Amino acid sequence: MRKKRIMVIGPRGCGKTTLVNYINNYDGPLRKTQDTIYTDRTIDVPSAYIENAWMYKHIIAMAQDASCILLLLDQSRTTEVYSHGFARAFRCPVIGVISKCDLMPENKEICERQFEFIGVRKPFFEISVPNGIGVDELEKHILEIKKGKGLNEVHN
Repeated sequence: MRKKRIMVIGPRGCGKTTLVNYINNYDGPLRKTQDTIYTDRTIDVPSAYIENAWMYKHIIAMAQDASCILLLLDQSRTTEVYSHGFARAFRCPVIGVISKCDLMPENKEICERQFEFIGVRKPFFEISVPNGIGVDELEKHILEIKKGKGLNEVHN
C-alpha cells in the first residue's frame, strides 16, 4: 500500500515551500526546483504544473498518493491561477489555504471568492508561516481529516 502524503499546490511565490518545510519540521535553506518533491509527509508540486493546464493530468495522477490537498492562494497577490472547478478533480479532501494573511488583508474576500470559483469548500485557513499565524489550526484540521473526522465538511 502506498504511503499517503499532504499534497501542496500553489502559484509561484505563494509560500508553498515554506509551508512544506514547516510541515516537515525542516528549517534549512529554501530550495527552488522545477521537480515534484516527495518527502516523508508531503508532495510539493511545482507552480509550473498549475500555470499550464495541460499539466493538470499529472497533478491528478500524483493526487493518488495524497491524503489531502492544500491549495494555496497568496493574499498579497490575487492573480487567478486555477481553472474553474479545479478542486473537484480530486477524490481526496481539498483544503483552501490563504497564505501571507498578514499582508494586504483587504484581499481576503477576493481569495475566498477564488476558492469558491475553483470548488474549494469552507473552512479556509489563513496562515503566515514566518509569523506563526494559523498554522496550528491548519495542522489540527489535517489531523482530523486523517482520523476520518471532518471529511464531509471538506469534500462534499
